[in-house]
Amino acid sequence: MAAAKRTEGQRSLGRRMRGTAALAALAGLAWVARDVPAALGGRLAGARAERAARSPQFRDGTFHNQADTRTMAAEPGRNLVRELIFGKQKRRPTAPVPLLRPSAPPAADSADELNIIWYGHASALIEIEGRRVLLDPVWSDRCSPSGLVGPRRLHEPPVRLDELPPLDAILISHDHYDHLDMPTVRALVAGQSAPFLVPLGVGAHLDHWGVPADRIIELDWSECHRVGGLEITATAAQHFSGRGLRRDGTLWSSWVVAGARRKVFYTGDSGYFPGYAAIGAEHGPFDVTLMQIGAYDRAWPTIHMFPEEAVDAHVDLRGGLFIPVHWATFNLALHDWSEPVNRLWAEAKARDVRLAVPRPGERVVVDEPPAVDGWWQSVA
Repeated sequence: MAAAKRTEGQRSLGRRMRGTAALAALAGLAWVARDVPAALGGRLAGARAERAARSPQFRDGTFHNQADTRTMAAEPGRNLVRELIFGKQKRRPTAPVPLLRPSAPPAADSADELNIIWYGHASALIEIEGRRVLLDPVWSDRCSPSGLVGPRRLHEPPVRLDELPPLDAILISHDHYDHLDMPTVRALVAGQSAPFLVPLGVGAHLDHWGVPADRIIELDWSECHRVGGLEITATAAQHFSGRGLRRDGTLWSSWVVAGARRKVFYTGDSGYFPGYAAIGAEHGPFDVTLMQIGAYDRAWPTIHMFPEEAVDAHVDLRGGLFIPVHWATFNLALHDWSEPVNRLWAEAKARDVRLAVPRPGERVVVDEPPAVDGWWQSVA
């Protein structure tokens, strides 16, 4: 009898311990996921929704590209999930990506100043005529609403957010997680005073995250806003948006940053489309273009450019120096890690396009760019 009681007691203790462990696991998951609902952002409502409805890009409740596009094209006989798991591509570097601390800017007349610092992926700083404009800042370890799952950085940011210089403007191209990051936005709200210039609807996310209303400037394509001596214009792109199950509830854009003498173009994310020639005719020529070259695939050919198409777009834009972005930092496609820049380098040489491929953190003086040295090949 005593042995039976001991056995039943042990079973009861085991059940209690398993229950406690399950509750602890649930509590842990809840703690980890606590920021996910906030990271999903806000939704169009009120005056913001009314303004969106007046946009030429908005109909039937969502934003649209100038031409019909598909975010995914089916290919008979191809299984993307199987390829993602079992594919033979080398989607990660084999050695640490070399990082640089930005060197001191060269002494120059601020009226002619034009430098670019690429921090990785699409995050970059434009130093133009004494002003500082930050593009698509993402400093988190993952481009995801969760800190536990989602694409993880392949290299650290070359500088901390609190090491950035005082900014004059922060530009966001669209609301995907690898371009719009809640923790980074919140840190920039606390540590900087610059306004956020965003496409229509993206202000709902910023508002949800506590960005003051007077620091949110929402623009439709072809609308501009002046910051100091700069004229910043939202221009067309061919992409899509969404941070949850709902698609295209906010607009996406490319950007023109124009000073009195110098001009910069940034693609954001986009497939190749005739709009580049129109932007070049209206706003070009550009001293430098920052062009998306990575995360392409024949399964989504209309929403991300292949490297050769990025060169086409650069020529359409009447660009001077070409600086590639949207590669090296996050594994977002099925191609080799180094394939985008290898293809770009070959195409640029074939078409006599001026090219600079900086290491993350390297300052490029646009008028005196460093020679392309193939640095990525030693870590591919």
